Amino acid sequence: MGEYCAAAAAAAAADGEPAVAVPPPATRRPYGEYDRFSTKQGHRQPPRQHLARPAVQYMTVIYNRLFGCGLACEFVDTEEFQRLRDLKQLGLTYLVYPGAVHTRFEHSLGVYQLAGEAMQNLQMNQGKELGIDRVDVQTVKLAGLLHDIGHGPFSHLFEHEFLPRVDPGSTSKWSHEHMSALLLDNIVDKHAIDIEPDYLKIVKEMIVASSKFSTTEGAKEKRFLYDIVANGRNGVDVDKFDYIDRDSRACGLGSNFQHWRLLQGMRVMGDEICYPAKDYLSVHKLFTTRADLHRTVYTHAKVKAVELMLVDALLEANDYLGIALHAEDPEEFWKLDDTIVKSIETAPNDELKKAKEIIQRIRRRQLYKFCNQYSVPRDKLEHFKDITAQDIVCSQKSSKVLLKEEDIAVSNVKIDLTHGRDNPLESVKFFKVQAVSEAFENLQVRMYGEKTQVHDTPTKKRRMRFD
Repeated sequence: MGEYCAAAAAAAAADGEPAVAVPPPATRRPYGEYDRFSTKQGHRQPPRQHLARPAVQYMTVIYNRLFGCGLACEFVDTEEFQRLRDLKQLGLTYLVYPGAVHTRFEHSLGVYQLAGEAMQNLQMNQGKELGIDRVDVQTVKLAGLLHDIGHGPFSHLFEHEFLPRVDPGSTSKWSHEHMSALLLDNIVDKHAIDIEPDYLKIVKEMIVASSKFSTTEGAKEKRFLYDIVANGRNGVDVDKFDYIDRDSRACGLGSNFQHWRLLQGMRVMGDEICYPAKDYLSVHKLFTTRADLHRTVYTHAKVKAVELMLVDALLEANDYLGIALHAEDPEEFWKLDDTIVKSIETAPNDELKKAKEIIQRIRRRQLYKFCNQYSVPRDKLEHFKDITAQDIVCSQKSSKVLLKEEDIAVSNVKIDLTHGRDNPLESVKFFKVQAVSEAFENLQVRMYGEKTQVHDTPTKKRRMRFD
């Protein structure tokens, strides 16, 4: 190529035209001695040069300035990721809490930021010991960035309310985490993003780590990396750090949870992320704040009423628009977002008449009426089965009003601290300062005959601190 350009320049000079210097083709900079990404062959178009691209700065409400690296920007600047701008983080909650209009887009950027901070902290304190390299850092950050691209319209409503009504068996076959992994493959192929297949596979495994599609149990090395974005072992992860803070602010609720304490204190022991024993209240606050958000925001009676109405509208429109079919194909799925309501509302088709009437009722605040609720006693939870409209109708006593199943909508809500009836702190490992802790444990044994079990400080660190 260079010889051809030089010859052309010489010919131009011979004809009396000014010669133009043609630079040689840009060479790609080495990615570093630890970098394991390589050029993917056989693309339909040349790979984009993400390494030569400068970092992009985003302005965010919570973290002020956020910087994205070149590879992350390759994913952000796709229509599949930009779609997250049209997916509200809390679905229809904004109709009750007007400030809850934040989107999956900003949440994803936030998780990307916190994943980077967590890796930066571990690399600074234990980088050599754990063998953390730049690829590990970037892989975890990419998982944080892309973990929610598989959400459907109005977030969890699509997955947990709409699809099970279309196909009751879909709950065991479909999840937004699995769709995120499928959509990620589609993005890489469609946009020719240069990432090695082995490490793309790791990113996908990190995304589904806390779902029923998780395959991380077989991870042989650096298992702790899979617990940063979506922690399937104990539920303490940066995804929760971001949405708890973000949702609380957007809804005008106070929150005493301080994620920065856990980010700064986390350490890896026995290939598992552990926290200082003094921060056990911060971990507990993470779970209790999440439960409070479920009680006061996510399952608010009016929010549930609007959700039930929208699900009915989507069901009425499903046969004509094939909404559920989009969930089976990643190439079609990215076209679904919250704007589907406006599309139904303004469509001239008679087939969507019933769906439009329901949406019109939502607009005019003619909502389903909340009738009653019942808290299941703890001793009955083990054998509890979801209540259905049929159960209510069959429990009628003779009266002037005869209820039918279509007159009733039932919402079964389960709120716990992520571990059912178990204490979530029992699955979180803590470490302690050995000298003081041993004396304190001796005091507990002497006074109460028992001691609280927490994660021991490894011998290596014990010597480093006290010898």
